[in-house]
Amino acid sequence: MLKDLFSKLNKKVNETNRNDGTFENSESIMTKCPNCKKILYSKELYKRLNVCTNCEHHLPITAPDRMEALMDEGTVKPILENIISANPLNFPNYEAKLNKDREKTGLNEAVICAEGTIEGTPSVVAIMDSRFRMGSMGSAVGEKLARTFEYATERRLPVIVFTASGGARMQEGIISLMQMAKVSVAIERHNQAGLLYIAYMTNPTTGGVSASFASVGDINLAERGALIGFAGRRVIEETIKEKLPDDFQTAEFLLKHGQLDEVVNRRDMKNYLGRILKLHSGV
Repeated sequence: MLKDLFSKLNKKVNETNRNDGTFENSESIMTKCPNCKKILYSKELYKRLNVCTNCEHHLPITAPDRMEALMDEGTVKPILENIISANPLNFPNYEAKLNKDREKTGLNEAVICAEGTIEGTPSVVAIMDSRFRMGSMGSAVGEKLARTFEYATERRLPVIVFTASGGARMQEGIISLMQMAKVSVAIERHNQAGLLYIAYMTNPTTGGVSASFASVGDINLAERGALIGFAGRRVIEETIKEKLPDDFQTAEFLLKHGQLDEVVNRRDMKNYLGRILKLHSGV
């Protein structure tokens, strides 16, 4: 009886609006940090952008919540919302899984894109969401990202891409792998126009995403503790017959070895990016 009572208390859902500071879509009053195991109030955790108050561990955050925290209030203009995945290879049950993810997340694809301002500087932002097919890159994701860079190039705006992905989407086979080249070409055209691209890697950034647009920014940033790599640790260890360091494929490891320019705390994300954008805009 006591177990049932506490279970009901713990599953209280708060449906009030985020504008009053409440924890939207929370399915529990308390949240345990997976790193330090401290029990946290979910509402307080939400206010801190899902960063643990005790150990600063970065828990997952949705793409819409990150967009809201990053962009100046009232400036967000969503773009490319109508591009969605098809089933070009007639992969079994793929369309049903897409529909299930759309219903679960409220998103129509694994990336959302928008134009707006960050600390007053006009920018274009694309944010991947690992809740949708593990943030995998299919034809629709590749198309949205390529068009995002084209959109920004036409308007001479900087681009920031937040990556969170398991890599290329297996249900679309070679078509998904082709997106690596397509997005990279759009990035190069943006670069040739003399415009800024900031790649911002979050947990996890792996596979074909890490091997393409996630790693070719003018400035490469990552969140604390983010898993970043191409193949998995076990595969690499079995191939080279060596034990890898404990911090291998973490943001901190890559910073130490020169692949990243900085590891940024999520709570400092807006201010840090705002300063970079102002510096490059000449404001």
